[in-house]
Amino acid sequence: MFKETKLYSVITGSCPVCHQESMYKESNPYNVPQVLKMHERCHHCGTKYKMEPSFFYGAMYVSYGVGIAFGLAAFIVSFLFFGGGLMTSFIAISITLILLMPVIMRVSRNIWINIFMDYDPSKAK
Repeated sequence: MFKETKLYSVITGSCPVCHQESMYKESNPYNVPQVLKMHERCHHCGTKYKMEPSFFYGAMYVSYGVGIAFGLAAFIVSFLFFGGGLMTSFIAISITLILLMPVIMRVSRNIWINIFMDYDPSKAK
């Protein structure tokens, strides 16, 4: 039931159409030189990931929102749960955003491509 949703593709980085293969050449987002290297097409269903040149520039706008969400979570944890001050919260937010930058970049791309493509059960077979 979870595999046939956009959320599955966003979290796993799998093909948004068939959910059978990863869009990325390297599964580890912390391999920084390879973080955004993607396959040209899905080997299972043939979906072309880059629909047009510079397609993923729109993911920059998504990454802003994702970064705000991670920063807000870091603030809530540091300020409300641990009782840290404003400077402690600022440091926690900065460290969180720096450490999670590769994850934020990939999740943003996953969200962006899933806005334009839908799961197709006939291609998942």
